[in-house]
Amino acid sequence: MIGGYTRGANTFDALIIGFYRGNDLIFAARVRAGFVPATRREVYEQLQHLKITKCPFVNLPQKEPGRWGQGLTAEKMKQSVWLKPQTVLRIDFAEWTSGDHLRHPKFAGLRDDKGPKKAVRET
Repeated sequence: MIGGYTRGANTFDALIIGFYRGNDLIFAARVRAGFVPATRREVYEQLQHLKITKCPFVNLPQKEPGRWGQGLTAEKMKQSVWLKPQTVLRIDFAEWTSGDHLRHPKFAGLRDDKGPKKAVRET
């Protein structure tokens, strides 16, 4: 699920994504890889009507930025735009960490064949 993005020069820098655990949206990663400029613009335009003021993730902000700086601290959240979690996407990744985060996530496309509440943690 896309729950937000961090601002970039013209569109976004990274998508803020997560998965559902019950009714809670859990932050899993910020995704920057996998975009070409045209795809980044298309995704950005599709997200603009979903803006909200409150963060939809129950486990944010994180206290630490994480080992590789991919966490989302309160300071980094100030640069974020929040979205209604209605957009499902496909992500390629290396593995899940023990903290429910994705390692090396890469955007692989948007999905319209799966409803938002079906976006659960997959392996």
